[in-house]
Amino acid sequence: MAVAFQDYYEILGVKRKVADKEIKSAYRKLARKWHPDVHTGKQKAEAEEKFKKINEAYEVLSDPEKRSKYDRLGSNWRNGQDFQPPPGWGDNVRFYGSADSPGGEGGFQGTGGFSDFFETLFGGGAFGRATAGTGATGTRRRARAPQRGQDVETEIELPLDEAYRGVSKTIQLSTVAVCPECGGAGTKERGFCPRCGGTGQVPDTKTLEVKIPAGIRDGGRIRLRGQGGEGMGGGARGDLYLKVRLLPHSVYTVKGNDLETEVGLLPDQAALGDKVRVPTLDGPVIMTVPPGSHAGSRLRLREKGLPGNGGQRGDEYVRLVIDIPPTLSEEEKDLYRKLQNLRKG
Repeated sequence: MAVAFQDYYEILGVKRKVADKEIKSAYRKLARKWHPDVHTGKQKAEAEEKFKKINEAYEVLSDPEKRSKYDRLGSNWRNGQDFQPPPGWGDNVRFYGSADSPGGEGGFQGTGGFSDFFETLFGGGAFGRATAGTGATGTRRRARAPQRGQDVETEIELPLDEAYRGVSKTIQLSTVAVCPECGGAGTKERGFCPRCGGTGQVPDTKTLEVKIPAGIRDGGRIRLRGQGGEGMGGGARGDLYLKVRLLPHSVYTVKGNDLETEVGLLPDQAALGDKVRVPTLDGPVIMTVPPGSHAGSRLRLREKGLPGNGGQRGDEYVRLVIDIPPTLSEEEKDLYRKLQNLRKG
């Protein structure tokens, strides 16, 4: 009996030598796209058919034994031709039917809509593993070893002042959780779990109180143990990593451990020198401007920057900007005229 060939690699959009994790990633993307629950009308029927093929392809390619068996069955498959099983193929494996089948006691009861090609290749059980030899009374699912949950990384944006001083933040994360319907197996009864679409995960939202340590830098990561993805089969949860992104600041520019800012001077302050008020992360300080300072000059405030490795702080650099007030009194204008005449004289 010839059955229509199903190119499972083509269905998932992956190459034949692709790694297992890429197969899983491709499946999850397609399962979300073609899940019947997100389609309506005429598109729903098409989605159901595509969803069935996607699940069938993943059921084979995600199982090392089934994938190996699928890959061994010849060049005819790769050319897209029909497959004729050889005589006696699969006789060494016995699959059992329902409790009504001869000798069956509560065995697997069908494939739940899987193709004839799948049934020819692997027998009637879509998810059960057959037991070989005499005395077997049904199928049993392969036990899952405990698997640690995935580590998750996301970004958190912070103002410079909060990163410098440290702060507690309440954050809300969109994440995934183990499907409560199937316990993360992706399967239920005779087919893929309708709740998660066979992915074993469902969307979830969590709220966390996070303590941001003082002195955290742009690109720094905060590790929250056990707040990542849920484990499978009783495995431990993964960790959550928060990657810090510093928001642009209205006063400071960050340059490594150093800070840069500007202070405006009147022409007479630049020419004669003065003491001016300058902002720092620890509060304003009084800085001495030497006589004859030029626009664009930089003055340094030692250890007024950000903490570095070992606790050593960077510096704050103050760039001088010389400006004229938008309005001048007549007396001020007379003084500028006298300066002008002195330069001309």
